[in-house]
Parts: sequence; structure tokens; C-alpha cells
Amino acid sequence: MKSQCWASVRAPERPRAQLHCSYSPIFFAGTYEMEGQEVYNAVRWALEAGYRHIDSAEWYYNEQECGRAIKDFCTATGTPREAIFFTTKLMTNSSYAGAKASLRKSLKACSLGYIDLYLLHSPIGGPQKRADSWRAAMEAKAEGLVKSIGVSCFSTVHLDEMVEAGVELPAINQIDLHPFMTRTEIVAYCRRHNIALEAWAPLVRGMRFRHPKLVELAKKYDKEPAHVLIRYSLQKGFIPLPKSSKKERIEGNLKAFEFELTDQEIAELDSLDEYLVTDWDPTNTP
Repeated sequence: MKSQCWASVRAPERPRAQLHCSYSPIFFAGTYEMEGQEVYNAVRWALEAGYRHIDSAEWYYNEQECGRAIKDFCTATGTPREAIFFTTKLMTNSSYAGAKASLRKSLKACSLGYIDLYLLHSPIGGPQKRADSWRAAMEAKAEGLVKSIGVSCFSTVHLDEMVEAGVELPAINQIDLHPFMTRTEIVAYCRRHNIALEAWAPLVRGMRFRHPKLVELAKKYDKEPAHVLIRYSLQKGFIPLPKSSKKERIEGNLKAFEFELTDQEIAELDSLDEYLVTDWDPTNTP
């Protein structure tokens, strides 16, 4: 029975993940907790290093600076806007009208002409407000304001609402994923329904850089623990979202493409799961 709530990297050189209606670079730069000149610099450095996917959000209050950095980079290098993949997110599931207004506000702030990927930032708000926000997102996609739509921090329960309602499913679920938070049930569910998985804290916010297994693998491959964690995410088929405001780290993270972990090493990293929450975890929201 259908729910009544829901019824109404140098891009050419790096692999891209196919979403429902577009292609996303499989490696991109996050901008969480960055504003002003700091985020502008970080985005420019990332684009100059070869990243082609920039992640922002209404909640980050940096859409304008991200958009300006992208436009300035495109102008300076002759790179077409279409070569850059820009993601932003709806802050609050408040209402259908509220979601539509927020989306247009984000579109105006970034000033990029359209948004490549628009996400509901969380499931908070309850079934009706999630459904209303999703309806607004689907309409924005139909109008060409956004290319793809998705969600963040949705559990299998939240995704089930959408499946049962028969609505368009998210192209992506952006969620906390790393060896210390493997979320095997959500991962399996998303794969069954062709929903790409984006890891928004692939570096575990630095909380486990000294873990013996990461130190061991970093030493073996002559890399840093951060590179091992990004490589793990890539080999698991996730889209990693490493975030840094430092130029050397932004550039250095690309070293994750220089080596490959063995199947045994991936399994050993999987075994480290401890349900480690690195920031927030609204997946249990009703």
C-alpha cells in the first residue's frame, strides 16, 4: 500500500559514477565548516588540482563562495561549467513551499545556472515533510533547475517510504561511511535499488589515523592513513567526500589513486566497524 504522505580529479581522466540521470566524478571536495575566503581558496585549489565535484549545502552558508570560485576557475582556465559537478542540500524539511523557496535561494546564491545534485540534508521532519520536500525536489528536476536529486543520512526505513510510495528514488544517499561505520544494511539496500553511496566522512574526521591497521597499511604503501581511507572508500564503490582547507592536503589526497588495497586488506578494514559516529547520525529519526 502506498504511503499517503509520499503519494501527493581531472574529470576526463578519472572514473565517474552513473546516477539516475547524470554522471558524477567519483572523487570530490567537501566544504563543511568553511566560509568566506577560506572556502573560496579551498574550492579553487581543489579545482586546480583536478577535482571536479564540489559539495556545499544551504546549512554551510558557503554556496555563494563555492559558486564564485567555480565560475572564476572556469573563466580563468576556459573550463566549461558543464565539466564541474556542484552539489548542495536543503537545510530543513519544513514544507513543500519551504523546500521550493530554499532551492531557488540556493540556485541564486551559487549563481551557476543550475545545480547538478540537490539533496535533502537529512530525514528530520517526519514522513509528511520528507515527502513534501521530495516532491519539491522532483519538480525542480523536471523544470531543469537541478540535474539529479538525492538524500543524505536516510536509513532503510526512510528509503522504504519512497519505494512503497512508488516515487522516483534518490540518485544518491550521502551518509557517514568508513571502516569504523560500515552500515552494511544501508549499503546493501542502496545497491539493490541502484542508489549510489557517497561517504561524507571518509577520513573519519581524523579520529582513527593512529589505528594500528591504518598505520600498517600506510607504511606498506608509503602513503598516509588518509590515503588508505580514501582508497578503501573508492574500492568499496563509494563516492568519497574528503574535506580539507589546506592546499597540500587537498592535492595530497589524490595519492589515493596511486595504489590498490588487496581484497584481504579491504576485509580487514571492514572488520574494524564500531558504529563510530563522526558528527551526527539522524538515521534513526522517525
